[in-house]
Amino acid sequence: MDQNGPSDGLSTRSGSLIDPIGKRIIELLQTDGRMPYVSIAAEVGLSEGAVRQRVQRMIDAGVIQIVAVTDPLMVGFARQALIGIKTQGDVGPVADAICQIPQVDYVVTTAGGHDLLVEVVCEDDDELLEVLMSKIRALPGVTSTETYVYLKLNKQHYDWGTR
Repeated sequence: MDQNGPSDGLSTRSGSLIDPIGKRIIELLQTDGRMPYVSIAAEVGLSEGAVRQRVQRMIDAGVIQIVAVTDPLMVGFARQALIGIKTQGDVGPVADAICQIPQVDYVVTTAGGHDLLVEVVCEDDDELLEVLMSKIRALPGVTSTETYVYLKLNKQHYDWGTR
């Protein structure tokens, strides 16, 4: 098989991006991102080395990330906000520029009342104001913004499984 065939866990003959074993590995890591490869191997019926290689290939392909997810309020970031942005012209360059702003952790192009939805994580209101006024609204192509300040993080989970 070629290197993108079923043996790498990233594709199958049916064209699915991830094979069933790869999906199970993802589900296990969603439950516990620090699960040892030997435990995953026992669950999926592969060797520890094969699991390690599959996980690395999924990371390299951008299929998964293994990170520590925090509540920003608990680690010193007192202000989070979702910013709806309307643009004029091609939204791509605006989205690309916003992706470069350090306080931005999420950017999505939408079809709806806004062209972009952007999540920012800031230390305080002054930093949020600086990001909004000097970095986002100052971008060519941005016509308006609407800011939704987070008051409380009620739910943040990433264990939705696979399909």
